[in-house]
Amino acid sequence: MTKEDLRIVFFGTPDFAVESLRLLVEGGYNVVGVVTMPDKPAGRGHKMLQSAVKQYAVQQVLHLMQPERLKDENFVNELRSLNAQLHIVIAFRMLPEVVWSMPPLGTFNLHASLLPKYRGAAPINWAVMNGDKETGVTTFFLKHEIDTGDVIQQKSIEIGRTDNVEVVHDRLMKLGANMVIDTVDAIIAGTVKPIPQDQMLTAGEQPTPAPKIFTETCRVDWNRPAEQVYNHIRGLSPYPAAWSELVDKAGNALHVKIFATGEPVPKGSAVPGTITADGKRLVVDCADGSLEILSLQLSGKRRMPAPDFMRGFDLSGWNLK
Repeated sequence: MTKEDLRIVFFGTPDFAVESLRLLVEGGYNVVGVVTMPDKPAGRGHKMLQSAVKQYAVQQVLHLMQPERLKDENFVNELRSLNAQLHIVIAFRMLPEVVWSMPPLGTFNLHASLLPKYRGAAPINWAVMNGDKETGVTTFFLKHEIDTGDVIQQKSIEIGRTDNVEVVHDRLMKLGANMVIDTVDAIIAGTVKPIPQDQMLTAGEQPTPAPKIFTETCRVDWNRPAEQVYNHIRGLSPYPAAWSELVDKAGNALHVKIFATGEPVPKGSAVPGTITADGKRLVVDCADGSLEILSLQLSGKRRMPAPDFMRGFDLSGWNLK
């Protein structure tokens, strides 16, 4: 079998998936169908927003499907009519068995972690938030339980001390796209030897969860050590962004997003959340040190560097909670 003979259906939604689809299409692989999320209204005007994968598929005149329900009989029949031998899934929703079991060569997923570490919806965020120094990408065959299938290939990268989640995301996107091509080539060549994930765990080791990020997950707890707060903020920057409340002595509170800080600095035992601002530097105390806030955004305002923020907002009497 050649790459021109292998019939592939691609499942994906965001930019992270587009890079892999692009390499497949430009590499001459036979992508006979693309499945992505339905368009959805966004913004104040409720303009219908197309996924990044849809935009690319339309540009390339690929066969596009946008089912509301993945078990819908019409969709399943249309998918079956494409006679795909392989399905590839990247940053998409959970597939029902009728879909992932359909192709004779199986369905594989690209996941942005070194499985079985960080199973779940937000592996890149949690790796940075937890202060990990390494992460990577994994391809694995799908089965019933999410992110538990047998591993095909893995590649790792270092997480830099000052990297935020956007930097790591973009590096993994490119690394993962190349590994998708390597995985497809190995499947064509018949050289794949999948490894069960339980064989990759040492005695007593458990898989690491990477649950979905919610609004409350993003709230900064200034009572934590400065190192943990530093990692928390860069692990959510620039999206969905860590946040806190600016509170004055009268109890008035303002929602503020925090995008970047300097590295932790040891300091005395000031009350966590205490702000020290001199017009040039905005420093906040944590449990065992302090962080200089470099970039932030008040609700309804634009993101700006801390010195610009302080020129328009007098922080006297305000602290963070």
